[in-house]
Amino acid sequence: MDSIVSISTPLGRGAISIVRMSGKDSLKIALKFFHTNKKEITPRYMNFGKLELDKGIFEECLMVYFKAPFSYTGEDVVEFQIHGGILIAQKVLETCLKNGCHLAEPGEFSKRAFLNGKITLDKAEAIIGEINAESKAELNSSLQITNGKLAQKVKVEQDKLTELLAEIEVSFDYPEYDYDEIVKEKIFDVIRKIKKDNDEIIESSKSAVYLKNGINVAIVGKANVGKSSILNALLGEERAIVTDIEGTTRDSLKESFMHKGIKINLIDTAGIRQTEDVVEKLGIERSLASIERADLVLFVRDGSIEETEEDKKLEDNIKGKVVINLINKIDKPRVLTKKENELEISALTRKNIDELKDKIVDEIIGKEIDANALVLTNERQINILNKCDELMQKILNAKELSVDVVAMLVKNLWNELGKITGNTENEDIISLIFSKFCLGK
Repeated sequence: MDSIVSISTPLGRGAISIVRMSGKDSLKIALKFFHTNKKEITPRYMNFGKLELDKGIFEECLMVYFKAPFSYTGEDVVEFQIHGGILIAQKVLETCLKNGCHLAEPGEFSKRAFLNGKITLDKAEAIIGEINAESKAELNSSLQITNGKLAQKVKVEQDKLTELLAEIEVSFDYPEYDYDEIVKEKIFDVIRKIKKDNDEIIESSKSAVYLKNGINVAIVGKANVGKSSILNALLGEERAIVTDIEGTTRDSLKESFMHKGIKINLIDTAGIRQTEDVVEKLGIERSLASIERADLVLFVRDGSIEETEEDKKLEDNIKGKVVINLINKIDKPRVLTKKENELEISALTRKNIDELKDKIVDEIIGKEIDANALVLTNERQINILNKCDELMQKILNAKELSVDVVAMLVKNLWNELGKITGNTENEDIISLIFSKFCLGK
């Protein structure tokens, strides 16, 4: 392959910028303009020298050389560590291009690593997950996959299926013996075990959407019950304006915080009530739309006031949603009747705010996420496992079918599993995945 080059660090001012080359001619190209003691260049050691940007114009920098196959891409790789800055990084890039490199496409370094057997497809996707992770739980999920946990599991399962296919082939060679029932029973036994393992991953990954995107929480209630004060208490800062005047919040205010490694997205909705104010009406319409999109609703009531018809109408708007009934202002005498799944709080004194954070996560995810469990946040991988689950159920229901038909289903299952790691995936899917990478990765 031709040598490629790209700036591998974000463009901007900083201590260091890195320009990376990969390809069989990388070192040869680098030594056209990087002046150092060529006899002392040792793979994986830093080399100090002068990089000639123009005739007589030099940049003092470090160069490191990774000899194939012991590099990220599996090819010869050269990295220049230069002073941080937009113009100097671009100048080094231009110098590499003038001396025989091609500009790398987004994700091309990682794509070459995959094609050269340095990483599997699931690991490549996990690298994207690491880069884009916005929560500790999402990062942990990606780290488990980059450490090979998913690829290892897929390999073990594919090896078991390969053994099954070999036994089926042997049974075909001896048609005079009635091996069909014995072979089929062994197939079903192996498939049951694989399905059990896969079902555990699918079950533990049901929370994946929340690990990736966070839990969307709408704070709902009539005007002046303390919704904005609760948002401020959860955030630990005065983000929303709080007054005694009804209708202060005239639009949905969105803020986020982290709890137990999960991102919680709060939406402080406008108080839902009858109003002639055009702007407030628009805010109330947006509030109702926010309720529809929410994973969980915090229905706020003032504990010091009896329930009103307005409260009952609001209750109709949130039917079918996961609801925590928040009884606010418990620093005052309570007159409100007991509610289902309620939590008493005081936004003013911050009482039970930590308990509320726990309850939000527990209501949606159900339990503490097991740090050792394999949790997938990648939609493509989850869809593949669901397809594998359907195929395995089809095999288990195939007791009346001939062994050769069951063998075809087993082969289909082997191929479907291979789509996770990429050993049976097509070029279009591979190109699409790597196009999601940034330049220089």
